[in-house]
Amino acid sequence: MKPGWEAVIGMEIHAQLATETKIFCSCAVETGGEPNANTCPVCLGLPGALPVLNRRVIELGARAALSLGLEIQETSIFARKNYFYPDLPKGYQISQYDKPFSADGQLTIMTAERDESGHATEWRPMTIHIQRMHLEEDAGKNVHEGLPDTDKYSYVDLNRAGTPLGEIVTSPDFRTSWQAYDYVNHVRRVLQWVGASDADMEKGNLRCEANVSVRKIGETEFRNKVELKNLNSVRFMQKAIEFEIDRQITAHEAGEEVNQESRLWDEKNNQTRFMRTKEDAHDYRYFPEPDLQPLAVTAEFIESVKEQMPELPDTMRDRFMDVYGLSYSDASQLVGDIDTAEYFEKTARITANPRLSAIWLLGELTRELNNSNTAIADSRLTAEDLAELIKNVDSGKINNNQGKEVLVEMFATGQDRRGRHQGKGL
Repeated sequence: MKPGWEAVIGMEIHAQLATETKIFCSCAVETGGEPNANTCPVCLGLPGALPVLNRRVIELGARAALSLGLEIQETSIFARKNYFYPDLPKGYQISQYDKPFSADGQLTIMTAERDESGHATEWRPMTIHIQRMHLEEDAGKNVHEGLPDTDKYSYVDLNRAGTPLGEIVTSPDFRTSWQAYDYVNHVRRVLQWVGASDADMEKGNLRCEANVSVRKIGETEFRNKVELKNLNSVRFMQKAIEFEIDRQITAHEAGEEVNQESRLWDEKNNQTRFMRTKEDAHDYRYFPEPDLQPLAVTAEFIESVKEQMPELPDTMRDRFMDVYGLSYSDASQLVGDIDTAEYFEKTARITANPRLSAIWLLGELTRELNNSNTAIADSRLTAEDLAELIKNVDSGKINNNQGKEVLVEMFATGQDRRGRHQGKGL
């Protein structure tokens, strides 16, 4: 970033909640499938069809809100967000506006200072204000085919129409693209951890948008912002923000106006490009959805959700450091996903040697998992088996190199413990 300037960035994340059916009807939620197969009069917007709220959406929405430090509101109201788009069959989207499901969250994440190549050099805490997470239905999907020099065709697939979303909106608290990068990764992990969303950007069940503007250091007023839309990977998002910061600073220094607009990331040319002018809230003509009652959430319901919540990853990371004496780096890697964290804790309890357990899991076992593209939950080598191997190495029954050979064989064969150990001195 050029000296004398700073970026002002706010983030919006649309997370598809991990329900089996849609938010206002019983159509299945699934990726792929025959176009328009999972539809009904409700999600097709046919006259006379009435929405019925899916209770599971509220349960998963509550999990998401609590995991992000948001306060669940006693009463929230669904509203119609009116706009025309080919994949929006009703001509409006059922969303929430002035009374969202949850609001006013404080979330502390770890974000890194990075060198020019993007490698983290120093980690530090950062507190972010999350303004709201409201519930809404997704639109369908436009599919385009045809090359630039041929006839082009566009199709509408409404299988996705009506899938439940949690839209998470922050204040403009970020000052660098890498802070936004760390934030989105944190949210993805937490939503997966508590089971609220699969949060898989490749499958489209988590999408993010960045609102970017720049100003001179010392200024307090905001300049016109640009919304970067349809960012389908965290790395592309970071690159798009970085490009947009430089583009806006260059424009301001040349005396050019930066318009309030939406832009897309052009992956081939590594630049943002114009999409459309940016709407304000009044352009959507919000009004309360007349076919849905206000959503009332009781204190008892919130408490029941809290009781079912797992220990959150940052809390577990700190506990691993305090109880097991692990470094920040090792503890952070172990809580990268809930399956790895649980695998480690089982292993450490059996071996009574948590540091050695972490070394073997993050080293030898992780290498085998990566080489075979296997998730730890699908590993043939169980936590109990790894613990038995570590105990034999720790006791001197076999040496370190023999242990590594045994692990490779145990990981590959999937035999029972006795079969795996034959001929290896165990």
